[in-house]
Amino acid sequence: MGKITYIMYHTKNARFCAVLMLMAFAILSFAAPFQAQANSKYASLVIDSDSGKVLHASNANANRYPASLTKMMSLYMLFEALKEGRVGMGTKMKVSKKAASMPQTNISLKKGQKIAVRDAIKALIVRSANDVAVVVGEHLGKTEWGFAIKMTKKAKKLGMRNTTFRNASGLPDSKQVSTARDLAVLATALKRHFPEYYYFFKTTKFTWKGKTYNSHNRVMKQLDGADGLKTGYIRASGFNVATSVRRDGRNIVAIVLGGKTSKKRDA
Repeated sequence: MGKITYIMYHTKNARFCAVLMLMAFAILSFAAPFQAQANSKYASLVIDSDSGKVLHASNANANRYPASLTKMMSLYMLFEALKEGRVGMGTKMKVSKKAASMPQTNISLKKGQKIAVRDAIKALIVRSANDVAVVVGEHLGKTEWGFAIKMTKKAKKLGMRNTTFRNASGLPDSKQVSTARDLAVLATALKRHFPEYYYFFKTTKFTWKGKTYNSHNRVMKQLDGADGLKTGYIRASGFNVATSVRRDGRNIVAIVLGGKTSKKRDA
C-alpha cells in the first residue's frame, strides 16, 4: 500500500488520484492470487503514459507470448504506411491462399477477394481477424515472414528490446515473445504517433459482407474513460489485454498478461 499512498499524496487531481488507487488496488488484488498459484504466465504493468511513471509492475520484463496483442504492431505498421502515403484508406489488399486459410478468429476471407485498408483496420481491432492480419502483412511486407522481420525491427526502434515477431497475427510460435513493458511501449506509441488514426480503437462493431461482428473487448465497453486497445488469447499465453484510459486529462496504460480466465484478466 506504500506506493498507492505515495501516488495519492503526489497527484494534484483528487478524483484521478482515486482512480489510480482503485486501478492499482484491483491489479494488486488479482496479482497476489495469480502468483500464489504459481501462474508462470502472469505479468502486468501500469504506467502513466504521459510521464512514463510506473504505478505497478509484476514480472514486467519477463518473456511472455503476446497472442493477438501482436496485432497492435500490425496496426502500427499499417498506420505508418497510411501516414507516409504508401497506402490509403480505400486501398484494396488482395487475399492470398495463405490468408484465406487462417483459423479463427477470422472473417472468412476467400482467396482472390480484396479488402480495403479501412475495413482491415476495423477487422483487426473488433474481430482480431487472423486472415486479415496476414493480408496486411503480405501487402506491406510481400510475405508474412518479411513483414514479421519489419515488425521486429520497428519494435527495436521503438525501444521494445525484448520483443520478437514471427507472424502478423499472434498465432502460436514459440519464438514470438514480448513483455508487459514492451507492450506498454507499443500501446503508448500508437497513441502518440498516430492520433489521427487512434480513434479506430474505440470501434466496437464492424460489418463485412453483410455480417456484423461485435467486439469481445469488455474492458473497452465497461471501463469509464477507456479508449482502446486490444485483447488476446492463445493456450500458451493465457488471457491478455492492453488497455488505455483517458480521464480528467490524464492517461493510463495497463497491460495484463496470462490471465487464467477472461473475467480475471478484465478485472
